[in-house]
Amino acid sequence: MAPKQVNSFPSVPLKDELDIVIPTIRSLDFLEVWRPFFEPYHLIIVQDGDPTKVIKVPDGFDYDLYNRNDINRILGPKASCISFKDGGCRCFGFLVSKKKYIYTVDDDCFVAKDPNGKDINTVEQHLLNLKTPSTPFFFNTLYDPYREGADFVRGYPFSLREGVPTAVSHGLWLNIPDYDAPTQLVKPLERNTRYVDAVMTIPKGAFYPMCAMNLAFDRELIGPAMYFGLMGDGQPISRYDDMLAGWCSKLICDHLNLGVKTGLPYLWHSKASNPFVNLKKEYKGLFWQEEIIPFFQTLTLPKECDTAAKCYVELAKLIKEKLNHIDPYIVRLADAMITWIDAWEDFNPPAEAVPAVANAKKDAVPPKKSK
Repeated sequence: MAPKQVNSFPSVPLKDELDIVIPTIRSLDFLEVWRPFFEPYHLIIVQDGDPTKVIKVPDGFDYDLYNRNDINRILGPKASCISFKDGGCRCFGFLVSKKKYIYTVDDDCFVAKDPNGKDINTVEQHLLNLKTPSTPFFFNTLYDPYREGADFVRGYPFSLREGVPTAVSHGLWLNIPDYDAPTQLVKPLERNTRYVDAVMTIPKGAFYPMCAMNLAFDRELIGPAMYFGLMGDGQPISRYDDMLAGWCSKLICDHLNLGVKTGLPYLWHSKASNPFVNLKKEYKGLFWQEEIIPFFQTLTLPKECDTAAKCYVELAKLIKEKLNHIDPYIVRLADAMITWIDAWEDFNPPAEAVPAVANAKKDAVPPKKSK
């Protein structure tokens, strides 16, 4: 048994290891409050909606900005898999990044303070989560045993104490909870004021509602499974993009013996979206999820699927075969999942295949760069 790795984190930002992906339809003044934490990193901004709208980014940030015209130019026919007028457009940023880690955050989220009044560095905490193991096979009642001041409790099997690599770090939010439309309507004034100072591994076999507003992941381990689906404009559903990515990535993490953590870090979610608009977007999903989630809970992937990409292709085939009776949209979704993997492999080829996709990578340079 290897000695326990205690969480420790260097104070120097790991700018060569992480990109920050932000989907937006508005100018990014919110970045000013994030400047101490985000400025050392490269930002990939995915502009949703009208590509002729000018998106202003505060001076001093290193960023690339992509709009819909860029996505169409870079991906060609495969651009059809990137959602339009939906937060799922952010996955284009996952596609073109070349960093090991991705942190994605919404533009209505701000820096939160811990109970001592100190600003929370979400990037630092996410990287800390990702760089220490997860324990999905046996629950530790002190939560994350790799955290300073914690350890494995009496009765925890020594054979499992090395843990497994962490693929996903799911952060939380203060103020506006991440509720669906029906819950928003019955609890319009509810606010989350509880700060729980804990990180835990989600057990193997357990699924969870993944929220993309404060999320980080290891792109090398699970990137192909972080596809946010075909939703939004032209589709019968929206606001389930991160739910789909959460179901798929958790299933694949379980299959590949990778870990998913949830808890710290917190950010401040500033704005409640319109529950009536949300209800229209979510309506079908509220019914469909009651059949789709049990499908994921009972699914077993074949042993031959030994990478995230292989798992995702197999999952897309099973979704198309087993869930097509729900709605014709499911077939389009499954086809888009396959297209996504094709695009992923164009931009993330095996080393020997690099020359074959040189032109695709060249086309990924956006028209607008940071100053």
